[in-house]
Amino acid sequence: MKKILIIEDETQIRNNLQLILEQSGYETITAADGQIGAETAKNQLPDLILCDVMLPGLDGYGVLSSLREDKITAMIPIIFLTAKADRLDQRYGMELGADDYLTKPFETNELLRAIATRLERRETFNQQYIEQGKHKKTLEKEVHTTQQKLDETAKISSLQAELLSKITEDLRNPLSNINMAIYMLKQAQSEEDSARYLMVLQEECAREIQILNEIENLQKLLTPENTKLLQRWKLIS
Repeated sequence: MKKILIIEDETQIRNNLQLILEQSGYETITAADGQIGAETAKNQLPDLILCDVMLPGLDGYGVLSSLREDKITAMIPIIFLTAKADRLDQRYGMELGADDYLTKPFETNELLRAIATRLERRETFNQQYIEQGKHKKTLEKEVHTTQQKLDETAKISSLQAELLSKITEDLRNPLSNINMAIYMLKQAQSEEDSARYLMVLQEECAREIQILNEIENLQKLLTPENTKLLQRWKLIS
């Protein structure tokens, strides 16, 4: 049940408005002046406010300004009730943030239509706000997931760079020995020397093949899932 605050200093009008709204299915609360009305709005947080413009003490414009300055009550729809049909007064109220004006005397159906329209607009706004909040949370979750994937990719890239540097270093040693063995083989003076240098070449070629096989195995090993496992066992940082 929607709750409506009626701020009206004339008792008969206030009672009539309360009766009409309650018969139409609304919950009502009332205030007889602007100051009490503003305080009631902040305490009760109604779904909509009907507010007379000409009030003792704090007038309707003062009530409107007070509520619009408070972020908790800033979005509550306010419909002004006024005996003045001056367009300048209406323009002033709309500039302050009033949602609608009803000029006294007004028809009951006119009042109920204005209330229903403003409540419907507020409901639509609230729904959009909720949907935007859900969308924001979804985006934040996607961003977090993407960042995790980027972090994992960065770690894998870093590991691959370290391993590549280490493998490159490991490959250089056999290549150095191979180059040296080739040179010595060319200079060999006997079959015995040739056989010895040929054996060196075979051994170093075998080392190269072993290192290349290790590279292939490491490429298969470095997946995001395996990286997490290796980190868990503190095998990598």
